[in-house]
Amino acid sequence: MLEHGGRLRKAALDYGIAEADWLDLSSGLAPWPFPVPQIPLRAWARLPETDDGLEQAACDYYGAAQVLPVAGSQMAIQLLPRLRRAGKVGVLSPCYAEHAEAWRRNGYIVREVLEQEVDFYLDSLDVLVVVNPNNPTGLSLTPSRLLDWHSRLAQRGGWLVVDEAFMDNTPPLSLAPFAHQVGLIVLRSFGKFFGLAGVRLGFVLAERKLLKLLAEQVGPWAVSGPTRVLGQACLLDTEGHARQRVRAEEASERLALLLEHHGFKPQGGCALFQWLITARAEALHEFMARRGILLRLFTHNSSLRFGLPADEADWTRLAQAFEAYARETQ
Repeated sequence: MLEHGGRLRKAALDYGIAEADWLDLSSGLAPWPFPVPQIPLRAWARLPETDDGLEQAACDYYGAAQVLPVAGSQMAIQLLPRLRRAGKVGVLSPCYAEHAEAWRRNGYIVREVLEQEVDFYLDSLDVLVVVNPNNPTGLSLTPSRLLDWHSRLAQRGGWLVVDEAFMDNTPPLSLAPFAHQVGLIVLRSFGKFFGLAGVRLGFVLAERKLLKLLAEQVGPWAVSGPTRVLGQACLLDTEGHARQRVRAEEASERLALLLEHHGFKPQGGCALFQWLITARAEALHEFMARRGILLRLFTHNSSLRFGLPADEADWTRLAQAFEAYARETQ
């Protein structure tokens, strides 16, 4: 299993600090969960059915022609390699590590490429995987550039897979409206923007034939009845969407300013996190953890990802920890 953020219980054990006393900024989730609607008893008592309105709500929210609900976009990441024969896959890196891992495990030759290398390698690839906005760098690529890559791949029967887990704040940049095109697969995560990662819900946007093949791999009833009720309610909450976008954008900008104020100017970020490269990444991660603040550490490039504080008490706690770090390292 690869390392991920959000391992709060392990941190609590490692540092001897109760779970309730942590400020967890490690996961890149909106820290304001949408309200959970009342779940009718029938959602618990009956097998899920696919004509309950969830798919239509997702199509309307994403602007897609058709979608396949899955138990988190991680499920689709692991299953997509089964739908092709082994070949060459490019993964725009650094990014969410599960992408490269899934293709490697299924026998593909995987090359991790930088943004400026994609055009050079593209014509030798069968599949290109892009996370947009990227996690953890926050890099955002334009739809026109991605669609150009898709066109070059599709001419040879190739795929462009775009993971849009952090796209909800910037819908104009989404490829969802184009996902009906052959060879274009868009993954959307529910838990991050809606602040409900424990729900385990995601959506695959693609042409109908591919979604049918993927549905056969997913199997029946992959998304539970209560999850379908909750997901539909959140996707239809247009006022909640607008409120979440505004406060996430404001919090992300505030976080970038706080980091810069303390001498750690971020190298990237998006509406749900900021990303910092620093030679002091491990030391800063350890310092914060000893004070019950959990960050996401990437040791391979000495970087940290900071999620958003939820309220003023969290902001004050983070600022005071940075002040203490400055005093200790003077």
